[in-house]
Order: sequence, then structure tokens, then C-alpha cells
Amino acid sequence: MKSVARSVARAGFFALASSFLLTGYAAAQPAANAGCTPSPSAAGTQTWRCDNGITIVAENGARFELKDANRDGHIDSVELSSKALLIEVPKKPGGTPFKVLTPQAIAAVRGTRWAVDVADAKTSVFVADGRVGVNRRVRGRGVVLGPGQGVDVEASGPLTVKQWGQPRIDALMARLGQ
Repeated sequence: MKSVARSVARAGFFALASSFLLTGYAAAQPAANAGCTPSPSAAGTQTWRCDNGITIVAENGARFELKDANRDGHIDSVELSSKALLIEVPKKPGGTPFKVLTPQAIAAVRGTRWAVDVADAKTSVFVADGRVGVNRRVRGRGVVLGPGQGVDVEASGPLTVKQWGQPRIDALMARLGQ
């Protein structure tokens, strides 16, 4: 990736040669082999459709980096530093889990639909469908979330799985144009 393009557009991975950072809306400069194509979508969001079946919807102004850790030309993780992403990963048996890394947490799945939101000193993870494992970036015991469940990850304190109320779900999904 060119040094000029280290901050750009919206939605929500590791090798320097095939990663890019998105800030705001629509002006991303992806590496030639990232395998993802952005397009504007509802409520000022942007949707990234990737050739490996992954779909990422980014809140307007979200800052994230798509990464290709194994350098196979397909994204396999996202580094999210602010705002929210809605990620859909197709179910595939075996293989390496897809990850979203934030300052506070790592959320990993093999196939599901979930949202990750970074604000202040907290990461919130919500699962719409499937199951998501959530751990702190630094040591600690993780949790597994199922449909309708979420967790708020802060610098300290337990990871407490909660059934999210509809108003909280609706507010997050509205930010993501859903």
C-alpha cells in the first residue's frame, strides 16, 4: 500500500502490501489484491463486498483497516479503531476464523453476521446470527456470544454476556443503515 493512502473511507484486515485504512466515506484506495469492492449504501454507510464472500457495512466515518495475514489475496481480518462495522462471513467448514481487532478486543468467527462498535475506551460486540468468540486484546478469559447477545469490552472488569434490548439493537443497526 502506498504511504499516502494510510487514511481514507468507510466499512471494515494484515500484510502491509495488501491492507488499507478507511476513514469517513468512500475514498478508499485498496491494494490491487485485497479482493474487496466498496459501494455507497443506505444512511451514508458504505458496503464492501469481497471475493471470498465477506460483506462489511461501515458506519459513516468508521476507521478501519482490511488485512490479509496469510497473503492469499483475500481479507481475513479487520483492524477497527472507531465507529461501527456490520460484518457477514459465510460459513465454511474448518479454516482460519475471520477476526475483527479493536483497541480492547478480538472478535472471531467462522461464519455469522455481527456488529462491532468502538467508542471512547470500549468495544461493543453484538451478534445478529451465528456465534462469535470475544477476547480482550491482552490476556483474559473470553466469551462466546449467540444470536441477540452482546458484550461490552473495557480495559478492566469481567466480560459479561447480555441479551441486548431492541432499542440498543435498533440504534446500532440504524447507524449501519439496517
